[in-house]
Amino acid sequence: MAELVYPPVILFAKTMFRVLDLKLRVEGGERLPRRGGAVIACNHVSYLDFIFCGLGAQPAGRLVRFMAKEQVFRHRVSGPLMRGMHHIPVNREAGRASYEEAVARLRAGEVVGVFPEATISPSFTVENIKSGAVRMAAEADVPVIPMAVWGTQRLWTKGHPRTLTKRHVPISVLLGEPLRPRPEDDPELLTKDLRTRMSALLDKAQAEYPEQPSGPGDRWWLPAHLGGTAPRPPQD
Repeated sequence: MAELVYPPVILFAKTMFRVLDLKLRVEGGERLPRRGGAVIACNHVSYLDFIFCGLGAQPAGRLVRFMAKEQVFRHRVSGPLMRGMHHIPVNREAGRASYEEAVARLRAGEVVGVFPEATISPSFTVENIKSGAVRMAAEADVPVIPMAVWGTQRLWTKGHPRTLTKRHVPISVLLGEPLRPRPEDDPELLTKDLRTRMSALLDKAQAEYPEQPSGPGDRWWLPAHLGGTAPRPPQD
């Protein structure tokens, strides 16, 4: 398919990151295969995660087709961009069609990006995740690459004002070892394994993050278990 929109969007994003001097760290990019289908399963702490998740695939030279709620495709600004980048709309009332579209894309050798928590995590931890990522990977016979992003919540997240012009913010993108689901595997057990891997990557990103809150009023972007004021995650 023609890529008339995606490359200019990537170039624009990289230019803005240079202007803002965002300190982007990508680790484990070599774990994403350079060809063939793959699912990226990423945690979700910000409205901007898809941008940085996509940049995490750049070392492998891959473009990621994200599954996103259908409303984004109907927006007058984001809609043309989402369609032009060939992302996959998800109708939460009738999700089978989007699932089948994702499997078809994977079988065609594309990379599909999924946020298996299905919404931004207010606790800034990996909360319960859905099994769709491992099920589509098993059906298409492709690997799942766990991913964690951290720092993006400081720019724009749910319940806090946007600070899209904030400069010098460190952003971490970590990719983990591939998980290879098989059709005969238990999807619930695989999903638990995937969540464990995503959580370990997020823990690493948080532990190695080069900045700390500037004061008590700035602790909102840290999870409670690290001394932040984000709400504690719900009990599993």
